[in-house]
Amino acid sequence: MHYHTYELTHAWLHPVRLMSRAMKAQLETPLNPFASTPLVRNVAAACEVFEGMTRRYGKPEFGIKETRVRGITVPVREEVVLGKTFCNLLHFDREGIAAGESGDPKVLIVAPMSGHYATLLRSTVQEMLGEHDTYITDWTDARDVPLYDGSFDLDDFIDYIIAFIRFLGPDTHVIAVCQPAVPALAAAAVMAADDDPCQPASMTLMGGPVDTRRNPTRVNRLAEEKPISWFERNVINRVPFPNAGFGRRVYPGFIQLTGFMTMNLERHTQAHMKLFENLVRGDCDSVNAHKAFYEEYLAVMDLPAEFYLQTVKTVFQDHALPNGRMMHRGRRVDCAAIRKTALMTVEGERDDICGLGQTEAAHDLCSGLAADAHHAYVQPGVGHYGVFSGTRWRTEIQPRIREMIRSVQSRRSTGQAATGAPHAHRAAPRAFAKVAAR
Repeated sequence: MHYHTYELTHAWLHPVRLMSRAMKAQLETPLNPFASTPLVRNVAAACEVFEGMTRRYGKPEFGIKETRVRGITVPVREEVVLGKTFCNLLHFDREGIAAGESGDPKVLIVAPMSGHYATLLRSTVQEMLGEHDTYITDWTDARDVPLYDGSFDLDDFIDYIIAFIRFLGPDTHVIAVCQPAVPALAAAAVMAADDDPCQPASMTLMGGPVDTRRNPTRVNRLAEEKPISWFERNVINRVPFPNAGFGRRVYPGFIQLTGFMTMNLERHTQAHMKLFENLVRGDCDSVNAHKAFYEEYLAVMDLPAEFYLQTVKTVFQDHALPNGRMMHRGRRVDCAAIRKTALMTVEGERDDICGLGQTEAAHDLCSGLAADAHHAYVQPGVGHYGVFSGTRWRTEIQPRIREMIRSVQSRRSTGQAATGAPHAHRAAPRAFAKVAAR
């Protein structure tokens, strides 16, 4: 019912948006002798703010056209190298540099399936691209997947990660941002239990809910307070006609976006008030910066209901992975089986979505790793999005990930990969994190 109301409201507002757009064009035309008066500028600014707040934002583009490799500017081309029903494996091909021949490590960035598109990690890709052969999971909007293509749940998510890693082959380094931390860790555990030759060389978990009992946030408490039946009744809807996924049960992206917006409603309100003021003043740089952010932030996708409900139940309510009870296709997920995959965790000091310690909990679970295969880092002064984008990501976080990957590559090339010393790591990750955060 929520979805149909949303669609009807959007349709009802469509002619109003058109009138607003037309009024703005008439007010700002050079033929209008009053275009520069305060009243007209205020009305035109109000029309633009209204149009921006009520329109639907489509999937953004990565728009990465070039990068610098060893001081040389190289064109970049996006290509889908493996397609699946709910996800494409996207490769950022650095033209003129053959994959596998550059000597740069292969990196698989696992983007979250949590409402926003993979393009939210544009900055993450840009910084990795110069020195890594970079791939990313580009998840498909569930409302665009026909019902006859079947369902998609957390087990399928894990299977997709395993399939992508096997496709890329040995010596692949995995970076999981936010929600995929749990399925990525589970995928590594499943591959380790099978002694898969394509086990990841390293795995970096960034701001992920591995154990949400540690420093729970508002998001964590909401997931725990309500029974899973409440979520099924209140936030699961069927995709309305005429979308391709008509009839599919989904967790609509607009509901997820509403939740994110209300968490910081005052900040978003002030941002749009500031936009209005900048439009009146004609501050184009500030206006463009606002639009660039919100065109990404307001572009949302629907999640398959099976995946959403299973994730809430398994990760946020049962804490199945840290409790040792997580199952995948009838098998228990045992992170202690991981012995050949170096582990790094990255957290933001001010993260209000995944509290401090929730990602670092992965180190306690991976007790089969040697002490020198554990790396933990807490970035001071950043929230959730600052972990994978922005200045601190570029200047402080990414260089640490780069060095970790290079050190793992070096050890593997000389046959010195650490594969033992159970429980020897326990004091090391926290000590490293405290030093790094000073």
